[in-house]
Order: sequence, then C-alpha cells, then structure tokens
Amino acid sequence: MSNGRIDEQLSALRERWQDYRAGGSFEQFVEFTLSLNSLAERLARLRLPGLVRQCEGLENAALAMFGDPDTHPIASQTVLALDRQLESLLGAVVSARRFDGSPDKRTDDVADRPAAEWIKPRTIWMFAAPNVGWSAGLAAQLSFYGFQVRGMPWFHELPTEDPPFAVIFVPGDDAGDADAQATADIRRVRAACPASQLYFVGVPRTLDRMVELMRAGIDVTIQRDDQMAALLSSVLDLVQTHDTERYRILVVEDSRVALTQIQRALKQHGIDSHTIPDPSRLFEVIEEYRPDLVLMDMYMPGCNGVEATRALRQMSAYQAVPIVYLSSETDVGLQVEALRLGGDQFLTKPFNPVLLAATVKTTIERHREMRRASRHDGLTGLLNHTASKAELDARLAALPPDGRLAVAMIDVDHFKSVNDSFGHPVGDQVIRSLAWLLKGWLRGTDVIGRYGGEEFIIAMSGVGANEARGVLDGIRAHFANLPHAHATGSLRVTFSAGVAAFPGCRKASELIEAADQALLQAKSLGRNRIVEARAPAAAD
Repeated sequence: MSNGRIDEQLSALRERWQDYRAGGSFEQFVEFTLSLNSLAERLARLRLPGLVRQCEGLENAALAMFGDPDTHPIASQTVLALDRQLESLLGAVVSARRFDGSPDKRTDDVADRPAAEWIKPRTIWMFAAPNVGWSAGLAAQLSFYGFQVRGMPWFHELPTEDPPFAVIFVPGDDAGDADAQATADIRRVRAACPASQLYFVGVPRTLDRMVELMRAGIDVTIQRDDQMAALLSSVLDLVQTHDTERYRILVVEDSRVALTQIQRALKQHGIDSHTIPDPSRLFEVIEEYRPDLVLMDMYMPGCNGVEATRALRQMSAYQAVPIVYLSSETDVGLQVEALRLGGDQFLTKPFNPVLLAATVKTTIERHREMRRASRHDGLTGLLNHTASKAELDARLAALPPDGRLAVAMIDVDHFKSVNDSFGHPVGDQVIRSLAWLLKGWLRGTDVIGRYGGEEFIIAMSGVGANEARGVLDGIRAHFANLPHAHATGSLRVTFSAGVAAFPGCRKASELIEAADQALLQAKSLGRNRIVEARAPAAAD
C-alpha cells in the first residue's frame, strides 16, 4: 500500500458527501457512511488514535441520522453541522501527514523492508514533574527507538511546531492537589493536538480519576504499579503498522436484493466475498474458498440456515469457522435456538450496512486472534516454542539440496539478576525490547521465536553462518547500548548467541543443538558475543 490509498479514501469520502448534499437520497447517505467507516478502519490500522477518535465522532453523528429512506434528506442545519465536522476531520488528516527524519539503523546485511504506508511523525512531548527521576531514562530509551523526545514542565507554553506523535504526562508524587489544573492542561493539549496519542503515567487505581482523565482527552492511562513497561509497550506498539490478510466471506443467500446490499457493504471495506444462492454446494465451495466467515440466510429453498450450519459443524475442519445468520426472523426464542445450534451472531433484515461490516470484521478478528494466540507468545508477539520448531521444520523441508539456512539461539545475559534486582516488569520489558529489535532488524521472511524464558530462536533462509553472525552482531551492539528504564533510572543488558547452518547440520534438531552448544561457548568466553558452531568433522 502507498499514501495513494489514503488519498483515494479522502477523495472518495468528500465526493460521496458532495453527492449526498446535491441529491439527498438515502442510498447516497449510506455510501457516505460506509466510506466514513472505511476511513476510520484504515486510520485504526495505521495506529493514529487521535484521528480515529475524530473520525468515529463524525461516524457516530452520521449513524444517528441514518434512519430510513423517509428520513432523507436530513435538515439543512444538520447538513451544515456534519459538513463542519467533515472539513475538520479532513484538515486534521492532511495536517498529520509528516515524514519521519530519524536515521535508518539497519545495516547492509539486512534486506530492505518496504516503506510503511504512512510514515508518521515521531516527536514526543513529555510533560514531567521535576521530582520524577526516571523520566530521563524513559526519554533516553524512546530516543533509541527513533523518537525525538521534547521534555518540558507541566503547564508549559505549548511549542509552535507541528503536533507530536504522542504526548506523555508524568505527574509528580505530590500531584494530588493539582488534579483540576492538570485536567485543564490536558484539555489544552488535546485541543491543540487532536491527532496525537495522549498518555497519563501514574494514574491512581480509582475509576473516578481514570474517567476524568479520559474525558479530558487522555487516550491511555498507565497505572503506577506497571508504568514503565506498559508505557513503552504501548508507545512502541503504535509504530507497528501491518496490513492484515484480506477478509474472505462466503455468503449463502437466495435473495438478489439482499445479495446486492451485502456485496456493496463488503466491497466498500475491501472485503472479498463469494456467493451461492442455496446451501446445496456449501461443502464444495467452502473447501475451495476457505472463508474466514460464513453469512448464512436463515430461510432458503431445500435447507434452512440452521440445518446447513449443524451439518457444517459435523466436519472437524469447520467446527470453529464463524457463522453469522441473516434473517427477517424477530422471534427472540428462535434466534437463541439458532445460535445454540451452531451460529455465532444474528443480524436481522433489513440490516444496517455499517453494522453488517462491523459485525463481520470484529467476528473475524476475534477468531483470528484466537488462532494467533495458539502460535504466538503473549509477551512478545513472536512465535512460541512449538510454532518456531514447526516453522523451522517447514523451512528445511522446502530447502533445495544446495540451499542455505542459518539458525541462531540467543540468550539474555544475567537475566535472573535483572529480575531479582529490578523486578519482573523490568525483566519483561528487557525481553520485549529484544523482541522489537529482532523484528525491526531482521527480514520479514525470517523466523523469529521466543524459545522459552529469555531465550530466542532465529532461522534465516538463504544465509550462511558467517552472514548470520554479522547481522546478529549488529543487533547485539545496539541491544547492549539500549537503556532499559526503571523506577530509579535505567540499566543496560547484553545477550549472547550461537549460530549453526545448513548444510553443515541437516535436521532441525541438529541445527538447534549445534547453535545451543555455540551459545554455551559464547557464555563461557565472557558473554556479549556471537559464536559460530564448529563444522562437523568429515566422514572418513
């Protein structure tokens, strides 16, 4: 994707709004609302929460006026109010488009990654009380990851420069008496920086204060007991902008009118769909198409949706695929029975196309998240132990006889002392920081897994042991210089690694064992180094 995708969406949104202003039909308003919902989704994937909030505010205002064909065109005063909100949103999106001038930390050993769709501003404003000693360590760590941190005291006059990527508010230990003034200061920053992510660090565990801060404009409140790890995790997660795999929907529906409405709503959100008019070909089509979700009409010739769903649930491969019923049925008892017999959601016809798209997307994402959770480590998001070994086996099976593949085992040095001295939240942040560095420096095609505890496994296709060692040594050097913030300052940690390669070792178990032995050698030589496994002795 390129910036052109955003340009197209903004242009389409403005065009559909102008069409409605000129024509005033319900169908035109539907198109405008769908376009607005699609833009909100794109901004959410780009991790731009301030703009998402503004876009969703306009979307909610539009949905409140959705109604039915008899309620359109809406009153001229309402049109003008929506027009002002739309212009404000478009202006905020355009003004937020800046480019990141931070240096590229990659080496020539690592393949270039494609540019992000939208390179967001990476400046952070930090309003910190003078008695908070760890704020300097936090700023240093954020700077390492490419953020330009500008520190200033509370109630400081706002800079005249472009709004930042994020704003962090760090109150002092005695900030309780200044809550009202602090809230006013947050409102001032929120008004000046509508597209920025606002954090409040050290919020007390009280609902009233958290709600008050969110009403003032805070996006994320970080509680005192996990402030450092949670804040760094949230800020760094914002820069990970990955497009998800395109959704695939199988629509089982015999009404051409309903099919047209469904396909229009799905297409507007970039969702792929395949339709069949009755369930007789369900097994054949679902095997070929492999949908993420099935939209199932309740009443069709020959077989109703509940019967088709019950039959589909008898097949082990499709026991968990989400199924959403579509029907004009309003009997709650029948709806509950339909869900009990295998369905996941129930939408009543005629349906709101925005609600249909939202139901489809959220249901699929929950299902995908469950599948991801079984393969990925919860702390780092990397492949877990089992998934890493399975992926390594698959890479070796697909490797040609003359192919190359390097495997590395990485272990954080003296990790137990980090946990013992600074606590497990800081230890968790060390693990996450190394995971982020590995994901940032290695290629998207490389296997990166958390093998267990503080140990990681890497598999790099098309690379020999010496090349892999060079790449990992660059990451090692950066990790050794990375400050890990904690309550009284910051600390630095190192890692050691061992590298083995195919064809010197031909089985996954042999590669892992050889890399592990090289890792032990790196530890014995003083740690903070990369060691290549010795090549096996040639047979006589």
